[in-house]
Parts: sequence; structure tokens; C-alpha cells
Amino acid sequence: MVDVGSLRRRAQSESPEAYEEEGLGPREAAVLRAFLRDSRLVSIPSARSKRLVVLDHVCKVFEIGVRYPEAEVDQVLKAVFDDHCALRRYLIDEEFMSRTAAGLYWRAGGTVG
Repeated sequence: MVDVGSLRRRAQSESPEAYEEEGLGPREAAVLRAFLRDSRLVSIPSARSKRLVVLDHVCKVFEIGVRYPEAEVDQVLKAVFDDHCALRRYLIDEEFMSRTAAGLYWRAGGTVG
């Protein structure tokens, strides 16, 4: 069983000030500062280049190599964005996450860090 609470805490612990310390370039840090408030996504960017920066940031909440039931993915994504279904679809469509027909999800892309 995955500890959803620890995943939420991990997502919420990343502050905008820490973006540049994480090795992000100024452009990526600016995108995250524009779209995140108090570790929550305020909107999904319409520009694909900015959306990819945000999705890469969001997918880091999920551990590489771990399979997650859909309910746990939804709980984590709800902590990040109100429309967690849209966020989940973007993560799948842009290949940051993959899923099985049985409803298991795993991180399939994104940067490591």
C-alpha cells in the first residue's frame, strides 16, 4: 500500500523559492512560479511548452517503479489541482504516466530529481 500522505507532503513541500535550487533554469522556474500557489496548480497552461514544465514538476510526486491504483493517483492529484481528472489525462497524454486497463498507473517519464 502506498503512503498517499507522504506523497501529498512531498508535493506540498516544494516551494517556488526552491525551484532554482533544484537546478531548474530561469524559464522553468518562472513557469512554475506563474502557475503554482502554495504548492497547488492554479491552472493548466494552454501553451504546450509551459504545460510540459508543469507536468514534469507534478509527475515527480510519483516514485519511479511504483504502480499506483487510480484512487491513490486521484488523491495525490486532488492535493495539487481541483480538476484532477484533467491533470491525470494530461499526464497520460504527454507520457509522463502510463496506465493499464486494470487501472494501475506508474510514472513513465519526466526528469529525475
